[in-house]
Amino acid sequence: MKFTRADVSDLTTFSTIARHRSFRRAALELGVSTSALSHSIRALEERLGVRLLNRTTRSVVPTEIGERLLSRLEPAFRDIAEALEEVNEARDEPAGTLRLNVPRLAAQFLLAPRMSEFLRRYPLIKLEIIAEDRLIDVVEGGYDAGIRFGDSLPKDMVAIPVSPEQRFLVVGSPEYFADHPRPLHPQDLRQHACIRWRLSLGGNYRWEFAKDGQALEMELDGPLVINDTQLNSQAALEGIGLAYCMETEVAEHLATGRLIAVLEDWCPTIPGFFLYYPSRRQVPAGLRALIELLRA
Repeated sequence: MKFTRADVSDLTTFSTIARHRSFRRAALELGVSTSALSHSIRALEERLGVRLLNRTTRSVVPTEIGERLLSRLEPAFRDIAEALEEVNEARDEPAGTLRLNVPRLAAQFLLAPRMSEFLRRYPLIKLEIIAEDRLIDVVEGGYDAGIRFGDSLPKDMVAIPVSPEQRFLVVGSPEYFADHPRPLHPQDLRQHACIRWRLSLGGNYRWEFAKDGQALEMELDGPLVINDTQLNSQAALEGIGLAYCMETEVAEHLATGRLIAVLEDWCPTIPGFFLYYPSRRQVPAGLRALIELLRA
């Protein structure tokens, strides 16, 4: 059987669909429509004379021969990607698309202040930042890297610290404390209006405290539920209730007295942000450049 350019393109399509087990996610990674992927797979299967994917309205699963083909293709595509990256490393400037998946706090406080400088330094880079708080598989999602707090990093990844240690504080406005006593113990928070944080996968975040070897996780109540960092601190500034915020987020308000921190002795430091990516021999030049900027 003669090997053609169409085979290379269609095999890339097949590998991406089989890896994601989804036409929709593969289409997002490849930047094409799902109908175009379906046409490509049908053409490949017709040329080969075998079915490579079993697909229903709910699932996409490689056939036995599809799994065998995938197991041979994946190492070959990795070798090609590494060869191309070696060429990219020889360029005077990093180039290409760099895709990151990060929590909104990291996007706001770690990346936003540096985006302009990064893109100015490396004009051939196209930076794509997806900010969401749910934990995802960056490999399956087609991302080059992710950023997470050090205590929630996936296994089997290269992880590089890109921020100092962080701390979450309980804060309220002077107006709020004019009408409410300051809590002296985390259990006192049950008598306060607490601004709750809704998790992406459902449920509310449990506020975490630790002191003298004692650790507490508390599900608290209050009049407001949010899932946005700016709304969280703004609600505290407006006197709606107490908020649980990253210290970096509210440092300026604490310095000016617009917010007051309480229970500080119950709020220990935690590992800061880490940038992580799959372990492999070649790290994209654009990713190396971003790491250098963040660590500086």
